Amino acid sequence: MMEKSERFNTERPGLCSALHSKSQYVWSDPDPTVPRSNDGLFWCALTQTCIGPDGKVAEPGNCCSGERGCHCGSSK
Repeated sequence: MMEKSERFNTERPGLCSALHSKSQYVWSDPDPTVPRSNDGLFWCALTQTCIGPDGKVAEPGNCCSGERGCHCGSSK
C-alpha cells in the first residue's frame, strides 16, 4: 500500500490534467509551520466527483499514469 504522503503528492510526474484539488484555488503562500489540511480533497473535471470516468478514485496516486483509459495527459 502506498504511503499517504506519496498517494496525495500533487508533484507526481504525469498527473492527469483533469485532476483538481482545493489547493489549486487557495491563493496563499505556503507556511511550513502549518500542517496541510486539504490532503485528499481531489476531484475529476470529467465527472465533477471524486470518482473518475473509469470508476476509480481520482487522486494523484491513481491519476499519474497513461494506463488509465480516462487519462487526459500531463498537467505539468
